[in-house]
Amino acid sequence: MHLLPDVWRQDYWLPPGVTWKDMDHLADSDRPQPLDLLIALPLALGFVALRYVFERFFAPSMGRCLGVRNRLQVTAAPSPKLESFYTKRSRQPTQSEIVSLMSLCGKTQRQIETWFRRRRNQDRPCQTKKFGEAAWRFFFYITAFVAGLACLVDRPWFWDRSECWRKYPVQPMERAHYWYYMLELGFYGSLLLRISVDIKRKDFKEQVIHHLATIFLLSFSYCANYIRIGTLVMLLHDSSDILLESAKMFNYGTGWRKTCDTLFVVFAGVFLVTRLVIFPSKIIHTTLVLSMEVFEPFVGYYLFNTLLMVLQALHIFWAGLILRMVYKFLKGKLEKDERSDEESEVEEEEEDKGGEENVDRDGDYCWERSKDTLNSKLSMLTNSCVLNNLTNHRASVADRMRKAQ
Repeated sequence: MHLLPDVWRQDYWLPPGVTWKDMDHLADSDRPQPLDLLIALPLALGFVALRYVFERFFAPSMGRCLGVRNRLQVTAAPSPKLESFYTKRSRQPTQSEIVSLMSLCGKTQRQIETWFRRRRNQDRPCQTKKFGEAAWRFFFYITAFVAGLACLVDRPWFWDRSECWRKYPVQPMERAHYWYYMLELGFYGSLLLRISVDIKRKDFKEQVIHHLATIFLLSFSYCANYIRIGTLVMLLHDSSDILLESAKMFNYGTGWRKTCDTLFVVFAGVFLVTRLVIFPSKIIHTTLVLSMEVFEPFVGYYLFNTLLMVLQALHIFWAGLILRMVYKFLKGKLEKDERSDEESEVEEEEEDKGGEENVDRDGDYCWERSKDTLNSKLSMLTNSCVLNNLTNHRASVADRMRKAQ
């Protein structure tokens, strides 16, 4: 019972020399209230419902315009024993487990390997689902970026970062910035609510950390009246996310490879500039250095900057993946997204070009095809050796005849 009042101690939230009474100079509508954050929960649920409607009715038509089609997959033949092993033990059996399954099911090793590959491919998310998620995030990011830019471009702290701390923390909050905060908070809350059913990617853990850090950062900065610097952080992040999601949308379509590659190159440049240059040199420098010209360090100052450092660490992690993709792109070997298009629990496996449905149960087709190829090569090698021997023999005979003459 005594811990709750201690949470709101003014030396935690306010700079030295500033009290809660000083905040009374602001009207109730102009000052951030912790209870305002409760509206983020219904907003998050609203975003979940809106996303369902968008992916159900709007995303499919957009996908058809871009030529998004699901891959044709060969389904695994019904096998209760293999299905039980797949669901209860492992999706990728070891060699010893395959041997035991061979005796249990009466199948060959190749048949079991083929069955598990096809079964894993059945669990892969379809292209339309990937496109729907990317289109939804693109729709939100571009809307949030345009709205955020419209409500910030004529504000003094947008051009002069020292204005973020003028008369801090007694700074009136505008209603446009209030809704900007709440909508962003509700959106990231909806991502957490849906994260268990969304496509799981390689950076799943980093995404969870990012969402939690973002929600906590938004909540804390709102209560501590870091509204001005917080709006700049949100606007900066949305700028590159628009390009990422648009590149993924065209990547899932057919015939848009050049457009996808162009958007990816632009995204990589914007991401590296905004996250590795502008964010640390402008935003973090503002909160660490410029703010000290107005007030002395306090608990909120250290906490806020720690959260910014967590985001920066994630930026460096993702920048490494992006640079690796850029390297592959320049070498002409880029085939899939290192970060956002690869799932962590299902592998990227394709059916053989010839179609494995044509392989009989004993694998004789593959053996005959390999044997024919081997015989052809041996025949070519034999003919080459015979011709070489004949040529050498004729040269030797001609040489002896010249010597005899």
